[in-house]
Amino acid sequence: MLVIGLMSGTSADGIDAAVVEWPEAEETRPFRLLAHVETPFSPSLQSRIHALAAGSLAGSTVLATLASLDVELGELFAAAAIEAASEAEVSLQKIDAVASHGQTVAHHPELRATLQIGDPSVIAERTGCTTVADFRSRDIALGGQGAPLAPFFHLAAFSSAAENRVVLNLGGIANITWLPSSQDPDAVLAFDTGPANSLIDGVVSILSEGRERMDRDGERARRGTVDEAWLEVLLDDDYLQQTPPKSTGRERYGAAAAAKLVDTSRDAGRNPDDLVATLVAFTAQSIGAACRELLPRQDPAAKSIDRLIIGGGGAGNPALLDALSAALPGVAIDRFDAHGVPAQAAEAMAFSLMGRNALLGLPNHLPRCTGASRAGVLGEITPGKPK
Repeated sequence: MLVIGLMSGTSADGIDAAVVEWPEAEETRPFRLLAHVETPFSPSLQSRIHALAAGSLAGSTVLATLASLDVELGELFAAAAIEAASEAEVSLQKIDAVASHGQTVAHHPELRATLQIGDPSVIAERTGCTTVADFRSRDIALGGQGAPLAPFFHLAAFSSAAENRVVLNLGGIANITWLPSSQDPDAVLAFDTGPANSLIDGVVSILSEGRERMDRDGERARRGTVDEAWLEVLLDDDYLQQTPPKSTGRERYGAAAAAKLVDTSRDAGRNPDDLVATLVAFTAQSIGAACRELLPRQDPAAKSIDRLIIGGGGAGNPALLDALSAALPGVAIDRFDAHGVPAQAAEAMAFSLMGRNALLGLPNHLPRCTGASRAGVLGEITPGKPK
């Protein structure tokens, strides 16, 4: 089966589209990535998405902004799918489905609510392909957190009978997946550990007055010095202590939090690069603590982690990778690419797999990871044009 997966993460910096060929049965291997394309968002669009997600818009403009972005993003997702099919040299008529995660603008599992936008009707109409979307809502309806969903793909792509592994995705939010060597789906654990790039990117954008969207190559962090006292304050965060399953997003670690951090740092007279260095250390140490403390509470076998496999945008930040090595001594660290999955394509590939399973009527999440009461088939299906 040929399924195009579409993903825009909490960083809201663009769309990843992956065309993947999957077996037409329950098995997930072998699979083949035919093409991956990236479509960046303009800074103005990214700002509009972040403002909506942060709740910083005037009340009278919220619904109009939400509705207009839903359609605008639908058009962009459709264009990305069309470009990916072209890159793969595959006719859209041969695509079995487009599977779109959409753009998260609100995620409140405590309210049994989550919202991803990017109208699937627009995608289906522009591409002519059956479109599967709104995956998280069904998991929440089943009593889950609606996240993390990527572990279903991580098990399919990265598990090994020879090693205990942890998959780490460094998007806007950091999430980990525990893959024991038993390869038992019911033993897989996954949860959001806290921020990855969301605070670092947000702070850099403010410090540079919008000229920079990230700490490219970790240059600011490398120039700065970690403020150990402030780091301890940051690590005293109640979310970090919560027992999995759990998930979080930009409503907690987004634009508003970044602005507050910058204000606090300026009031204290700190060097701006010291703030970035401290946030890199905060991210790495919160991930390290999750691996060392939270995972073994759930599965004693997790006391022995052989390998950390890293993907997401943060995998390109050498300062963050160095901090992770320090936080997890003795653990081998490599990137998704070393295992046949391009780091930037991984999440789009994950939703491609989930879309395939939705078409086949097969479960496409891991209830133990999300807290759902049972395994279900996630995603709402919008038919494409007759072929």
